[in-house]
Amino acid sequence: MYSFDSKIRYSECDSEGKLTLPGLMNYFQDASTFQSELLGVGVNYLKAHHQVWVLSSWQIEVERYPRLCEDVEIGTFPYDFKAFLGSRNFFMRTKDGQYAAKANSLWSLLDTDTMRPKQPAAELLEKYPVKPRLEMDYASRKIIVPESGVQKEPVAVKKHHLDTNHHVNNGQYINIAMEYLPEGFGRGRGVRQLRAEYKMQAFLNDVLYPYVVKSEDGVIVSLRNEVGKPYVNVEFR
Repeated sequence: MYSFDSKIRYSECDSEGKLTLPGLMNYFQDASTFQSELLGVGVNYLKAHHQVWVLSSWQIEVERYPRLCEDVEIGTFPYDFKAFLGSRNFFMRTKDGQYAAKANSLWSLLDTDTMRPKQPAAELLEKYPVKPRLEMDYASRKIIVPESGVQKEPVAVKKHHLDTNHHVNNGQYINIAMEYLPEGFGRGRGVRQLRAEYKMQAFLNDVLYPYVVKSEDGVIVSLRNEVGKPYVNVEFR
């Protein structure tokens, strides 16, 4: 397991002085990146081997959003590898040892020359000893999008949406999708569960067509291409 300590920063807070959902996701992404770099199998290793880990799905369960200047511990570890797929847990704990949030994620290893799935080499897998998975209510990674939604104005992919792999960062999709939450959700303050199912990659100058479905339980946002094929489906509850 890898973990690091931090303090909730002003730049990560909303108008009520609490950590935002995007801020929480950034902590989780940083944790897995820090671990991979520490183990010597980070960005440069993957680039040299023409490989990339691509996020296939998120499930984030939030107990509460820590406040400004609150001390937190962020941790992550893989708990399963099957063929080209890797499953990874994340958590944020407060100073008293209570979980503020837990997350489950599924990743796919791709060959960047062919963009096809690739089974990890033994030397890569041995860097990541698996641990027992966290206790949480594991939901399906498949998100069903009802046909009762509303099409919104398209969003063009800009440079600030991209990460080191030159495609839209998984967190940026969530930032875009959150723009369609009703006022009661705030900027993610009311979100207690997030599920995201990533279907294909978007690149600079691609155009995302948001399709939004609202219900009593929450909001589903499907960011699609011009022919209706989803880049990602996101469910907020």
